[in-house]
Amino acid sequence: MPTSTATEAPTRSIAQVAEEFGVTHRTVRHYEELGLISPERRGTTRVYHRRDRTRLGLILRGKRLGFPLEEIRTIIDLYDAPRGKRSQLEYVLDQIDERRTDLEQRRRDLDAALSELDEFERRCRTDLRQLPRA
Repeated sequence: MPTSTATEAPTRSIAQVAEEFGVTHRTVRHYEELGLISPERRGTTRVYHRRDRTRLGLILRGKRLGFPLEEIRTIIDLYDAPRGKRSQLEYVLDQIDERRTDLEQRRRDLDAALSELDEFERRCRTDLRQLPRA
């Protein structure tokens, strides 16, 4: 799909947006169905503007960081709120603190599990060395 006139921001088709972000068409449509992005419709064709692509980028970044879609929706929607960026940034900072705390706990849990596995492996190897060879 060609871009708009020189005075307008370029637009993209669903195929171009999916390729740009490394996702499937189905993923893009899923976020549209959830109301997280709202491309313009020209007949049966979806036309994605810069705002849609910005929102999709934020959605994918939020997913990579482990935020649930409803939290991502809240963060994105706050940008359009009366206080705009300030409320969005304050909310995001709170969410980052919560996410960091959760991830740090998961790291501690993983470290503990790895230590247990190391100890279990050590005991198994010791026991194996003590058994007669078949």
